[in-house]
Amino acid sequence: MQIQVNTSNGVNNKDALERWADAEIKQQLGRFVDEVTRVEVHLSDENHDKAGAGDKCCVMEARLAHHQPLAVTQHATTLDEAFRGAADKLKRLLDNTLGRLNNHRDRDSIRKDTGFIAE
Repeated sequence: MQIQVNTSNGVNNKDALERWADAEIKQQLGRFVDEVTRVEVHLSDENHDKAGAGDKCCVMEARLAHHQPLAVTQHATTLDEAFRGAADKLKRLLDNTLGRLNNHRDRDSIRKDTGFIAE
């Protein structure tokens, strides 16, 4: 799983933040390593120097092998809260999406059911 972290101009300590985000993504989404080919993280401060509630934003996009990408967005007062909220959302979305795909693949068709006898 490849991880790409992007930050906007209003974000300080970009290198340290990118290393931290990379490690957190690997820890949070490590169990999806076989299904997810790449995760892109976009961190931004929408108001830059101005203070404001919910001005930090984190967008995460997971690219799945042979499927459409999945994306989530989280706004918060700090980059840490925005990142953790987006990571939680993405983990739940991957659980639900991949769970549905795997459950669908494991089921047999009702057309193959040999237990039904028409009279």
